[in-house]
Amino acid sequence: MARDDDQEDPSPRSCEEDLIQLCLRSFCDPAALRFSLDPNHMQLSAYENSIEPCGPAIIGLLLTLCKGIKDQRLAHDLIIHRLDDLQSLANERFYAFPFKEVPACWRELYRYASLLKISALATKAWGQAEYSEEIVDSTALQSTDDATIDEMVQTIDMALIMAGPPSDDKTESLNRVFDILQQIDNKSEKVASSEFNSEEEQTRASKRQKGDRFTTLCTFVPPISKPVPKLPKLSLSKFENHMLHPKNPELGPEPFIVEGCLEHWPARNERPWNSPSYLISKTIGGRRLVPIELGRSYVDDGWGQKIVSLKEFLEKYMSDEMKSSGSATGYLAQHNLFSQIPSLRNDIAVPDFCYASCPPPHKSSPQAAKHALLPQLDEPLLNAWFGPAGTISPLHTDPYHNILTQVVGKKYVRLYAPRESEKLYARSIEDGGVDMSNTSTLDVGFLEGWDGDAKDRDEAHGMFPLFSEAEYVECILEEGDCLYIPLGWWHYVRSLSPSFSVSFWFNGSEDIDEES
Repeated sequence: MARDDDQEDPSPRSCEEDLIQLCLRSFCDPAALRFSLDPNHMQLSAYENSIEPCGPAIIGLLLTLCKGIKDQRLAHDLIIHRLDDLQSLANERFYAFPFKEVPACWRELYRYASLLKISALATKAWGQAEYSEEIVDSTALQSTDDATIDEMVQTIDMALIMAGPPSDDKTESLNRVFDILQQIDNKSEKVASSEFNSEEEQTRASKRQKGDRFTTLCTFVPPISKPVPKLPKLSLSKFENHMLHPKNPELGPEPFIVEGCLEHWPARNERPWNSPSYLISKTIGGRRLVPIELGRSYVDDGWGQKIVSLKEFLEKYMSDEMKSSGSATGYLAQHNLFSQIPSLRNDIAVPDFCYASCPPPHKSSPQAAKHALLPQLDEPLLNAWFGPAGTISPLHTDPYHNILTQVVGKKYVRLYAPRESEKLYARSIEDGGVDMSNTSTLDVGFLEGWDGDAKDRDEAHGMFPLFSEAEYVECILEEGDCLYIPLGWWHYVRSLSPSFSVSFWFNGSEDIDEES
């Protein structure tokens, strides 16, 4: 019987019902797949960026599975198995091409199969109950258990990391899915917290809360002899003047630090990123997946990559136990975390500096011609850098101007102007055709004697005799600081404590004459 929309619904929908209806409405559209089987409906450019080059057999299987999820006429386990097969097929294609050359259709297949899979997992909440887009029988719903939430989050995040985000409308729906899963998890946490049945359990919980901060202790702090200048808070116009009219035109704009310019960020106040429990609470109980680097530096032997849940990352790589276990260093490095987890994006703000008019690449940079070809960014590119003490970004350059903000902990940063490039021994094209010319062969830690022993230091200086002649500036980046790193400047970055940083790349330009 149809519901009278003029009457108040006596039984509001649960989170599970909202989740089911959202998935079926947003991700299970047989009409769109039928449309894809028509070879005459789109232009070539749209065709190449769609799922259609995967072929009618794959699209037909997706259509069958899509209809099976909506009408509940196929066995749930069979649907999941076939969708896993399609994900595996797409994943194989990812490794058959260089990453940037993977045909768009295989990324689209991986995304499409993943979205259907989370829809199938959501519908499992009510078993074989009859479905209507207007009403779901709430009495037939089963509670969404932890295992189902685990699999849904893993499925979506793997698709986001491996294949990239879907179209804007589906991205909005996915964000809503995460919001609902967060609500379900919050509800479960409240139930669990109400079940403390002993004073001893409550005491343990209280102690955990008091210790809910990353340590601020540094076991090693390099001496600073050539400090980066520190400037008072300055306006956008003064920042532009600093960039466009440098004190030394032969050097170009120089790095500087602005202290305390992040104090208004929620990440530094009421939504603290130095609290593991807060990060857990914003990531569906720590279930969200993140890509991490394993090893001291991405140029070291034995370096690798891994995808883990945020909870596992915090427990295995950010805890005090990790330091004593001798396990590999884990580093969430240069990841667009805020596109993946928008709730954390709301805890920070883009510095005004990122909207400045920028000079072209400085003429002293060996990479000036390459950087000049890059298109102007519509918006700054944000990346997260999160890891324990001892993580290292080797000496390298970025293709954009950079505002590096220090939200949690401390970092040592050393910077060299582009004109010092000949003394820094840049890499070149390496195995597999990878262009590593933005990264130095030098290991600053060994050359300075911070890592290794005296023999390692002497060998390093013997291999790179010009290093000691290169001029540099350096700093300890403290919590709340912003560091401006000009385009083309080499920089070596070393975490001195557990650290959470955000970099903002930008290259706004108004066709300014470099000689002006």
